[in-house]
Amino acid sequence: MRKIFPFIRRYTLPILIAILLLFAQANIDLSLPDYLSRIVNIGIQQGGVDSPIPAAMRATTLEHAGLFLTPAEKSILDGAYRRVDSSSPDYADLLKKYPALNGDAVYVLQPLDQAQKDALAPIAGRALITLSFLEQVQADPARAAALGQGLGFDLSKLPPGMNLLDVLGKLPDAQRAQMVAAMKQRFDTLGESMITQMGIAAVKAEYQALGVDTASMQNGYILRTGGWMLLLTLLSVIATVLVGLVSARVAAGVARDLREAVFVHVTRFARAEFEKFSTASLITRSTNDVTQLQMVTMMIIRMVFYAPIIGIGGMIRALDKAPSMWWIIAAMVVTLLGLVIGVFSISLPKFKLIQTLIDNLNRVVRENLSGMMVVRAFNRQAYEEKRFDKANRDLTQNMLFVSRVLVVMMPLMMFLMSSISLLVVWVGAHQVADARMQVGDMMAFMQYTMQIFFAFMMMSMMFIMLPRASASAERVGEVLETRPSIVDVPPLEHFPEPFRGEVEFRRVSFRYPDAEEDVLHDINFVARPGQTTAFIGTTGSGKSTIVNLIPRFYDVTDGAILIDGVDIRRVPQSELRARIGYVPQRSNLFTGTIESNLRLGNEEATPEELQLALEIAQAAEFVNENPDGLQAEISQGGTNVSGGQRQRLAIARALVKRAPIYIFDDSFSALDYKTDAALRRALKKYVANSTVFIVSQRVATIKSADQIIVLDEGRVVGKGTHRELMESCEVYRDIALSQLSQEELV
Repeated sequence: MRKIFPFIRRYTLPILIAILLLFAQANIDLSLPDYLSRIVNIGIQQGGVDSPIPAAMRATTLEHAGLFLTPAEKSILDGAYRRVDSSSPDYADLLKKYPALNGDAVYVLQPLDQAQKDALAPIAGRALITLSFLEQVQADPARAAALGQGLGFDLSKLPPGMNLLDVLGKLPDAQRAQMVAAMKQRFDTLGESMITQMGIAAVKAEYQALGVDTASMQNGYILRTGGWMLLLTLLSVIATVLVGLVSARVAAGVARDLREAVFVHVTRFARAEFEKFSTASLITRSTNDVTQLQMVTMMIIRMVFYAPIIGIGGMIRALDKAPSMWWIIAAMVVTLLGLVIGVFSISLPKFKLIQTLIDNLNRVVRENLSGMMVVRAFNRQAYEEKRFDKANRDLTQNMLFVSRVLVVMMPLMMFLMSSISLLVVWVGAHQVADARMQVGDMMAFMQYTMQIFFAFMMMSMMFIMLPRASASAERVGEVLETRPSIVDVPPLEHFPEPFRGEVEFRRVSFRYPDAEEDVLHDINFVARPGQTTAFIGTTGSGKSTIVNLIPRFYDVTDGAILIDGVDIRRVPQSELRARIGYVPQRSNLFTGTIESNLRLGNEEATPEELQLALEIAQAAEFVNENPDGLQAEISQGGTNVSGGQRQRLAIARALVKRAPIYIFDDSFSALDYKTDAALRRALKKYVANSTVFIVSQRVATIKSADQIIVLDEGRVVGKGTHRELMESCEVYRDIALSQLSQEELV
């Protein structure tokens, strides 16, 4: 995957924006279970009271609460409140809030920092719980007797009508200190969670005594908290949409840049590189492989950054809610990792093989489509169907294997998720029963474990996608890292002006890449402007190879090719090829119109120049007969015109260029003798000042050339005019006599 990082790096800013949005979304998603926990714990169980420290207390409540505290604790409690009576300026506002005051004084909590609140909470909680308990005991003699035994004196013998709290307030300091110590010891056995919940119940009772509508307070808390949840959910949805938009645009941009980079790089390939990569493979790498990388780029942005934030944040928050259940998360993570690693190790080899099988399938399909007429001519449809079926089945079997692995994986993960949920409920229920956890905390813990689970599921999906994407990245990287064998090496030179176009082969030898022997040996000749140099020889003698060296489709192995005295390897390729009009052995036309194909030679050509090129190439007749003329459509590869018409249009395309050097690589083979002769007569006038190279198997086509070079097994065995070669070159004479009669050879 590192091979595509340079393309991703171009989109650093939108990726950073996406990461920030994901960070915000993850924090919002992590906060939602906590809000749910508050609704359950505070809104439902605690009636909307969120602290064991009351915001206001009656004077009698504060006085009686101090009875059950040490002097130091009583000082902290008294210091946290200020007295407000009917003479205070803010009493009217308090009366609206606490309508049961009726002119009585009230003690209001002063602003405290978090440390002060933490110190005050257990003090106020114990005092209010004890006070509430004693008020309930006051009306139950049996409970009063039991309490008295626990405190060391008999509370059941109090005179009728006497207030228990008044009696406790008159006890000696030593006896009351003994009572406070005994009560504190009892509270220590309850645990902080139980004290908080009991303290909040006492606070709620105090609020009711002050006239607060506790039902309205509870509903208000639930609605406020629920409203925040809805708002945060909306923000999370917006962040999700924005991240999806950014990731899709970045992934599409990366794919576009990759396709462009591959295409541009491939256009610089010499023929040696095209022999390394098949056309079907290059197409697959530019489409299917890049699409895989596009998908994984989008998933990386959306999941790889989001999943770790959710996973790590979920663990921290879950352990904060229930530290004792850490082992459930650990067991879940270990099981998930084992499952993901197992799937990864099984799938990786198959994903790498799938891309190769897609290449093979594309190759078979392409060969059959391009050679359909040949297949039908030889009645090989059944054989080709079997060949396609084998390639198709190989791909299908591997895809099915990977799909089966994934099909097994998803139910296992769902089973694991359900098992974890049951385990959390079972363990959490016991802790709720023991008052070590609240119901809302258990629900929040369950949601956090699910978030952690889905974070690992997202990462596991990435682990499944990454092997295939990695294979695709490697295949695309192979193309991009392949260095063209034909390159411009500085310092570069330029052709002298005025440009003449004299071409000299000086002791040229050549062998194909990775070949063991040369295919051309010590080739020497000079082709001058205004002359036609023709090449003829037996099949495989090196005719086309020689002319392919001139535009540097290959570079010579030994020797040099000079144009106007300059080694063509020292000249920019664009400058060299701008001086050459080339007609390949296989005439390639491109999708578009006849005009668009001709203008490949010269975009600025006038309609008159296009018409002249067509007339010289003997193509004007069939073009003008078409109702659309130059605007007639050409299908891919020129399959909607005949071979001869395709060849003549290719010649016309080269003539439009008005180049000083022309190469016709067996470009007249599809023409009849009459058209061939007419074309050569017209061509001779048109290229009278150009250097012309013609490769042909026909002696009649090259008979009038100024210089004929005869090749045999990559060596020059004859050089001269037709007449000279008939006398001096046996190879040429044999070829000529096999094609023409004695009268035609004169």
